[in-house]
Amino acid sequence: MLGLVAFVGLMESCKKDDDAPMVTKMSLYDSLGGSAMVNDPANSGMKIEQGRLGIRSVVDSAIFVIAGDAKINGFFTVLLAEVTSGNTSGFERLSKNLTDFICVATGGKGFTYGGLNMKDAHDPAKNPRMNGKASNADFDAFIADLVVAAKKNGLSDQLIGQVGALVETLRPVVVQKS
Repeated sequence: MLGLVAFVGLMESCKKDDDAPMVTKMSLYDSLGGSAMVNDPANSGMKIEQGRLGIRSVVDSAIFVIAGDAKINGFFTVLLAEVTSGNTSGFERLSKNLTDFICVATGGKGFTYGGLNMKDAHDPAKNPRMNGKASNADFDAFIADLVVAAKKNGLSDQLIGQVGALVETLRPVVVQKS
């Protein structure tokens, strides 16, 4: 009898109230700018979703911060050599792949990630662009650089924390060295 009373109470509390506002939970992608279309400063005359632009801006900033970080930039010698010689194709591909990955992971609609899975992407035996396997200390340095890049792009501490929690879920597959 107690179960029946609880069930009826639950059903009554879940009834639709036409006067109550509908509450929808925003995705992290929405919090990062969402799907509103804005001008793309990197591609004159083109539009881009504000969320994707924000994510790409943080990704590009993070790549530059990492490039200047002697603790972990040694993992990217191929990329750094290319950019130094004026070839930005590897940088552009990395930026697109990371931006796509984060757009998908944060709930952006209509995006797909076509790069390597995170384990293979960070394994030099499967990705010749990677120079060595990462340790927990390397991953910590990456997260610190990501925070610097996010702050440079004006992300709030709350959003940085949410993105950081998402990135932290990758630690078990990215860290491949004790």
